Amino acid sequence: MFSVKNRLKGKVLFSLLALSSLMCAADLKMATTTSTGDTGLLDVLVPKYKADTGVDLKWVAVGTGNALKLGENCDVSVVFVHSPSSEKTYVEKGFGVERTPVMYNDFVLIGTPEMKAKFAGKNITEAFKIIETEQIKFVSRGDKSGTHDKEKSVWSAALGKVPEKAPWYLEAGQGMIATINIAAEQKGVTLTDRGTFIKYEANHKGNPPLVIVYEGADALKNFYSVMAVNPQRCANTDYKGALKFIEWITSDKIQTEIANFKLLDKQLFYPDFKTRARN
Repeated sequence: MFSVKNRLKGKVLFSLLALSSLMCAADLKMATTTSTGDTGLLDVLVPKYKADTGVDLKWVAVGTGNALKLGENCDVSVVFVHSPSSEKTYVEKGFGVERTPVMYNDFVLIGTPEMKAKFAGKNITEAFKIIETEQIKFVSRGDKSGTHDKEKSVWSAALGKVPEKAPWYLEAGQGMIATINIAAEQKGVTLTDRGTFIKYEANHKGNPPLVIVYEGADALKNFYSVMAVNPQRCANTDYKGALKFIEWITSDKIQTEIANFKLLDKQLFYPDFKTRARN
């Protein structure tokens, strides 16, 4: 099985060390998923937070699983991720509070342009069965991220299992952009959030090696939520700062900023605070 997970371990260790070095500073520390960082959304929002509040938002972008672990370990005060099932478990275990919807987009399957015909008119189960039947190389994030969680749920619904031992199933153990690049090298397919795909598309000036070959299934919706780290478990957390950030990112002003964030004139995220219940 193809695996480059050691690179991820190094990245996470670096991220932990970076956050540790910030613990003495009067900043708000947040762990978030790679898509909010890779797309450039936080590059837009963070300066606005500083301007509006005077607080420096220090963030690290890793897979959702690692972001939740940073919250669990009391290394950050805010967690901003996109795996509803993992988030619910995190809250149920008492690690997070005030789980609040922020925005959404969707996941898409991407591959080489000639693959589009294979998936035309298919439903999501049929599309993933085609990958198995034709043994098309599938590159998984393999990193316990929100995207990895979604991918596993789709495989389980289609096949009754995740084909982790299949020779055509490859695990990157890296972030989304890196995983997409591996899929391109392998001339395979991967599942990505649409926002990161648009960023990848923009990186290639609108003509990327991989394109969307399947999209639109209800099962591929992608919801982002923000949570405060539970102050009853982490004495050093900036709970008031976390609540202030949650109020800020769900305000009409910033929800509009999220809606207006575009690349290649395409909207990457859709504000969700007023339309989604906390579930």
